[in-house]
Amino acid sequence: MRKAALLYNPASGGNRSKGQAELESALRVLRGAGVEAEIVPTSSRSDASARTQDAVAQGCDTVFACGGDGTIHDIVQVLATSSVALAIFPMGTANALAHDLRIPFNLVAAAKTALDATPRRIALGAIRYLDLAGNPGTRYFTVAAGVGVDAHLFYKLNTATKQRLGMAAYYAKAWHLWWTYPMSRFSAAYAETGSGQPRRAEVTELMAVRINNFGGVLQQLAPGASLDRDDLRVVFCSTANRLAYLLYVTRGLLRRQWTIPGINLAYSSRITCQSHPAPDSTPAEQSRIYVEADGELLGTLPAEITVVPDALTILWPSRNT
Repeated sequence: MRKAALLYNPASGGNRSKGQAELESALRVLRGAGVEAEIVPTSSRSDASARTQDAVAQGCDTVFACGGDGTIHDIVQVLATSSVALAIFPMGTANALAHDLRIPFNLVAAAKTALDATPRRIALGAIRYLDLAGNPGTRYFTVAAGVGVDAHLFYKLNTATKQRLGMAAYYAKAWHLWWTYPMSRFSAAYAETGSGQPRRAEVTELMAVRINNFGGVLQQLAPGASLDRDDLRVVFCSTANRLAYLLYVTRGLLRRQWTIPGINLAYSSRITCQSHPAPDSTPAEQSRIYVEADGELLGTLPAEITVVPDALTILWPSRNT
């Protein structure tokens, strides 16, 4: 690492003045090690993308995402397929990728970890979808893409709500909305890794996951998922039973190997989702099906989820090797 930009989203996380002070301490650690580094504030998703493009154009070999998974998501859209490395200072409300990589949440320690880290190329997930205006879009993702129940919650609960309420209240509000969701069905077509045989499922939720440990409440949402793999760990929920969903989340939290009826996992590199309802679906189940990636609401079905191998350089903490 010779030259780095620290892209800081002041809207991420909680205490802004405390976050700024910690970030400046981390900056001193990088500069003390001979890295030419600057803090670059961002104000929006489009601004984060523009500032990342500026950093690449100015010769930075590393861009730090100083925020949560949303900040990382915005930066990755620019760094994908380039040689510039992504580094992480976890400062957001949700920091699933930082949990998975075991990056310290103390920023001074995170800076020291980054200086010791090894650049590693990893695959990225990619999702094609229709945005809320009906236009086609494509986004890369590092953590997970979701279709159905979870994306509907992101549609109802925006980022500003989460920041205003805090995660505990946000989860409580999400819990209320989840109990009223109509469990709309859609179809998913895929082939399991190592098999060319096409498969099809009618589901109420699908998650294509890249990481093993989400931290927080979810913990191990998709056992077997890994950034080291060039495919996705896919969770198919064919049930509309809300208790089954709750048991599955509890299974991940406790790291148990329970079999939950109506919830299955597979490895796949390509999944296509269509909002064709199952023959027995009710009118309420034929509503719009929403799509999200890395906790960011993107749009609606139809969608195609794939993997792009060798797509991103990430600073991988040495203790994880």
